[in-house]
Amino acid sequence: MKRFLPAVLLPLALPLTLLLAACSGASADGSGGAGGNTDGKGSVTLNVGDQKGGSEAVLRAAGELDDLPYRITWSTFTSGPPLLEAVNAKAVDVGSVGNTPPVFAAGAGSKITVVAATHGGSRGEAILVPKDSPLTRTTDLKGRSVAVAQGSSAHFQLIASLRKAGLTLDDIKVTLLQPADALAAFTSGKVDAWAVWDPYTSQVLRGGQGRVLTDGEGVVNGLNFQVAAPSALADKDKAAAIGDYVERLRRAQDWVFDHPEEWAKVWAEETGLPYEVALDSVKLTHGTRVPVALDQAAIASEQSIADTFADLELIPRRFDFADFVDDRFNKDLPPSTSPARSYGKASSR
Repeated sequence: MKRFLPAVLLPLALPLTLLLAACSGASADGSGGAGGNTDGKGSVTLNVGDQKGGSEAVLRAAGELDDLPYRITWSTFTSGPPLLEAVNAKAVDVGSVGNTPPVFAAGAGSKITVVAATHGGSRGEAILVPKDSPLTRTTDLKGRSVAVAQGSSAHFQLIASLRKAGLTLDDIKVTLLQPADALAAFTSGKVDAWAVWDPYTSQVLRGGQGRVLTDGEGVVNGLNFQVAAPSALADKDKAAAIGDYVERLRRAQDWVFDHPEEWAKVWAEETGLPYEVALDSVKLTHGTRVPVALDQAAIASEQSIADTFADLELIPRRFDFADFVDDRFNKDLPPSTSPARSYGKASSR
């Protein structure tokens, strides 16, 4: 489908182009670039891959970059896959991604190691339909066109939701589009539904341009990961810095839950999202995350995703996800199946 953004869509679409969605399977610009930002002091430098409004922003807002005993040099990426390409190339020591990019990277034989996890709510992973759509159940998607980003967490959520309803991808018309194109297609009626993740979900709902047909609760694992370069983990000093870094992120995540309005303000400024949309997204997704252990349940859940995409021949080989996991930083974290935090329903839209 031809790339286009009608003028009437620009107020909605442009802020979202600023976001670096960890769960995206691809991007218009896959390159990463040093943001010119270095924090801390000392002889050890940790090269961290980040996304707009991501780890750097939350660590800074929570005060976790104060008195850093090592240096962090930040590089910004448009999505998880190019970030993991940089990890594989040893250009990045550690970075944050969603539940699906590690599967595609591991399937391609990349040198990556998952070292930490969070578990959050999955209501932001949704299949959206226009407000006036006649579709009311997942089974109503049969024969309909659905936009989704290939290899993204939304791609798996679509597959899992269809499976739960007794359908497969063969029962629908899949339109592979990245979010900017999918938004245009969705709001102009060129597709019947859109499988996507938050904050796209929050912005469409807040803008009154759609409603949720079904979401990811109970069908996707809600996991996000810190992924490191094996070479960095083999370096004693860098490994210690990575351990400290993921601990700071855990404390920052707790801070987000206790300060949702303050974080939403920072996040809105970082991404260009309206404050109300940012707050919706914090309460729906970002603030619900709980640091959890990289345990057998998490590995088994990711293995299921890997097997699903292998069955669909969307990754080039089968592999054991456990071979790409290092649990040395688990500490006394709760199991990966621990319930996500909840604010109740997100603010009214």
